[in-house]
Amino acid sequence: MRHGSVTSVSRGRGRAIGVLGAVAASAVLVSGCGDAGKDEVSAAATTPPAQRVNQPTTGGLTEDQTERKALVDAAKTGWEEAADAAVAKVPGGKLVEIELKRSDGVMEWDSEIATADGTSHDVQVDAVTGQVTQSRVEGDQDNEDRQQLADRLGKAKTTAQQAATTATDRKKGTVTSVGLGGGNGGAAPVWSVDVVTADDWSKTDFDIDAVNGEVLRQEVDRD
Repeated sequence: MRHGSVTSVSRGRGRAIGVLGAVAASAVLVSGCGDAGKDEVSAAATTPPAQRVNQPTTGGLTEDQTERKALVDAAKTGWEEAADAAVAKVPGGKLVEIELKRSDGVMEWDSEIATADGTSHDVQVDAVTGQVTQSRVEGDQDNEDRQQLADRLGKAKTTAQQAATTATDRKKGTVTSVGLGGGNGGAAPVWSVDVVTADDWSKTDFDIDAVNGEVLRQEVDRD
């Protein structure tokens, strides 16, 4: 359609030249815009997407390392002392799990203690004073839950203290978590132990057979 329009005005040569000039200018503008668009697309394609990483915070430590350092430095009560205080709060109880945590800005040992019939008690111990701050019966257990927990404790021949000693013999550091899991379907229960080292504030996770005391897994988290 554009070529037909130019031919029809051949009687007015000056007008035809003007039209052709406008067409040429438009082509240059379109070509320029097209190149700019390609440049933008090319730049977008070659720019790598932003990635979320665990960035170092103060002192060259990552967020997780900083949190571990804060927990270990603030805890004046070790896990064994806290576990003894929690177990003493539940007559006939045995330690199932204990972990160093921050709750509403307060450092505490959050523990689970179970009686012989598998009834679970949630017991909190202040990580600074070593005093029990809360003790209550777990409310959402049913008969099957209690039976499974009682069976797990009955199968465990290795104590939490023995499991923690096995872990720290392999990796010197501070125990921040000990927990008994597994033991269902005929499988042996397993103690999971976390050890934090003060040289780089990494965490080493251990899985230890609760029957024979053998180390099943050892994995370092350096983040």
